[in-house]
Amino acid sequence: MSRKGEMFAGLTVALVTPFRDGKVDEAALRKLVDWQVEQGTNCVSPCGTTGESPTLTHDEHERVIKIVCEQAKGRVRVMAGTGSNSTLEAIRLTKAAKAAGADGALMVAPYYNKPMQDGFYRHFAAVAEACDLPIVLYNIPGRTAKNMEPETICRLAEIPTIVAVKESTGSMDQASQILSGSRLTVLSGDDSLTLPLMSMGGSGVVSVVGNIVPKDVLAMIAAWKAGNIAEAQKSHHKLFPLCRDMLSLATNPIPLKAAMARLGRDTGEVRLPLTPLSEQDQVKLEKTLKTYGLL
Repeated sequence: MSRKGEMFAGLTVALVTPFRDGKVDEAALRKLVDWQVEQGTNCVSPCGTTGESPTLTHDEHERVIKIVCEQAKGRVRVMAGTGSNSTLEAIRLTKAAKAAGADGALMVAPYYNKPMQDGFYRHFAAVAEACDLPIVLYNIPGRTAKNMEPETICRLAEIPTIVAVKESTGSMDQASQILSGSRLTVLSGDDSLTLPLMSMGGSGVVSVVGNIVPKDVLAMIAAWKAGNIAEAQKSHHKLFPLCRDMLSLATNPIPLKAAMARLGRDTGEVRLPLTPLSEQDQVKLEKTLKTYGLL
């Protein structure tokens, strides 16, 4: 079965948003895009969870997407985060992303207001009707407070411009149901589950750890696609502790920004209500980075 969203296969890096003195550091953001291009990353995704999108003003949100699209210059695809718990706001952001030159929209399921399943369907259908930018659904019930059920996602897959899903439920059963019941491209939303998901027919990952070691993630994906299972497994096991700590020491992207700073790629502070990594967890992070070979 051919998948609808294979233009987003491979490694998409969920970009951090650099902040300096309370403002978006635009020069640092442009450097992040250039670095990912140099590393061979397939796609970058600004204004997602890792990009601290809930803390961005509407103007900042649009500006970050515009900067990333400008800097990408067609050298790397851009999957812009345009989700909202307001359907009208999601439409506005998606239209703005298309105008900026994004290749697709990463749209988180409406959070906090906990729609019924038909509400999820009608929300995404309304955005798809208003703007023809390819849409990647983003299902992360741990943050949105409600699961978008696989039946709903498979129903949404019938809409031509809804092409993929970032699967962040942690449920292999749910991923299997989507893969068997639709033509959507399925991307892992959890770095540690990328290889297991690809073994079932998934096509890649929207990655946090790709901010640090994109070439290693790319190598694992390439090994799997080449049929070199042992090499892919070896890469998975090397990456696993780093992936685990980026998402377990503290709320994403707190550990990631701390790691980037420690590796000489300082992206500034996290924005309130997020707070810096504690001294105790910095010791754990240091050990992980050393064990991996980054220090």
